[in-house]
Amino acid sequence: MNILYLASEVTPFAVSGGLADVMGALPKTVKSQLGKDAHVAVMAPLYSTIPDAYRAKMTMVDEFSFMYGWRHAYCGVHKLEADGVDYYFIDNEQYYMRATLYGQGDDAERFAYFCRAVVEFILRQDINYDILHANDWQTALAVIYAKTRFWPCDKIRRMKTVFTIHNIEYQGKFDKYILGNIFDLDERYMPYVEYDGCINLLKGAIVCADLITTVSSSYARELTDPFFAFGLADIIRCNAGKLTGIVNGIDTKAFSPESANDLVCAYSDLTVKEGKANNKTALQKELGLEVNADIPLMVMITRLTHAKGVDLVLHIFEEMMEQNLQFVLLGSGDENYERIFADLCARHPGRAKAIIKFDRSLSKRMYASADLFLMPSKSEPCGLAQMMACGYGTLPIVRRVGGLADTIIPYPYDGANGFSFKNFNAHELLFTIKDALALYQNREEWDKVVLEAMHTDFTWDKSASLYIDTYETLLK
Repeated sequence: MNILYLASEVTPFAVSGGLADVMGALPKTVKSQLGKDAHVAVMAPLYSTIPDAYRAKMTMVDEFSFMYGWRHAYCGVHKLEADGVDYYFIDNEQYYMRATLYGQGDDAERFAYFCRAVVEFILRQDINYDILHANDWQTALAVIYAKTRFWPCDKIRRMKTVFTIHNIEYQGKFDKYILGNIFDLDERYMPYVEYDGCINLLKGAIVCADLITTVSSSYARELTDPFFAFGLADIIRCNAGKLTGIVNGIDTKAFSPESANDLVCAYSDLTVKEGKANNKTALQKELGLEVNADIPLMVMITRLTHAKGVDLVLHIFEEMMEQNLQFVLLGSGDENYERIFADLCARHPGRAKAIIKFDRSLSKRMYASADLFLMPSKSEPCGLAQMMACGYGTLPIVRRVGGLADTIIPYPYDGANGFSFKNFNAHELLFTIKDALALYQNREEWDKVVLEAMHTDFTWDKSASLYIDTYETLLK
């Protein structure tokens, strides 16, 4: 089987969010399971922000130009091999010599160019790809091209197309007038991409793809509900027969308490009590909290946005701090949230701390030190942080939504690895926090749940196997 993944970011080369982590782990796990006879490749833009250490390992494998609308566009293709996977990078400094990956005024053109370059590259190669697997709106046009203007090409027509929705909130919406000028599509293809008065690339990929996947089973069901679908519920329902949900995994080696790189004291499931106590007291000293290994420490590591449920936390903050606990927030985002959290935590010196930034090393120390991890999301397609917390023996408190519902089994059910609540309600969250703190006093029962969390399998192995099954079903 020959598989080509398309993504706008890939760990460790260019990273801004969870998509990069998925694309950094899924292809190499698929390759390891399929074996040496399979060809697995990933294509991404050659951003100027990619570190020189990786650029030095790349070799140019192709260089060509193509007509793209009225443009005569250059394309260089650089290759790097790692873990059995071929990583191809599309080079065009006009589009990718930028300080950031996204948020540019010409993003529509930048990623339309990338998708056309991918198709041109496929047509130039000796290899025939069986599966083209695109991710999010930035690569949606590759799927649309494959089913419209490039459908007559045998190489393209024989490929099966898979499109993964990582977060339906981001859809790639643009004015209809750029259909030909920017996207290089005839007016006859407008029905594929037009929705609600504009071009919607996500809608186009949903309609055109042979299979649609999303990042958890619960999220796949939720997308038929207007509350979660951001205007695309009707389109999802019309295409529900080709939609499936496969929960993401995580790189369990990168987020492991057995690695001492970021921790004061490494530990395993056999030494979790001592390890957590040592890391907790070190973190308390570092952050200016009361040094006490016995007080429950609850942390929140998040982007400060409404979707992450931070409003619930703000609503009950003072009642929460009446409990016997310490609270630490690490994150950034909306300036209002940043300011309010900083102010609230400052009112509780020695017991609460707000760190308004993102720091990966500090996040690992927090996972290793904390007893509870707060993640009360309003919506959460999959979520990775709750899985990382479990690996460190830190019990998540989550809302039963999307991937959180699929990965966290709430206490007191069999196999419990955390706590959860159903409704988007601040006091329902508070009651769940109180339940968790009550269990903390029953150390024998608490320790059982901690071990269950640490033993939960969040590796990519099962997810990759499910993806391979879907590819094989498509090809049959």
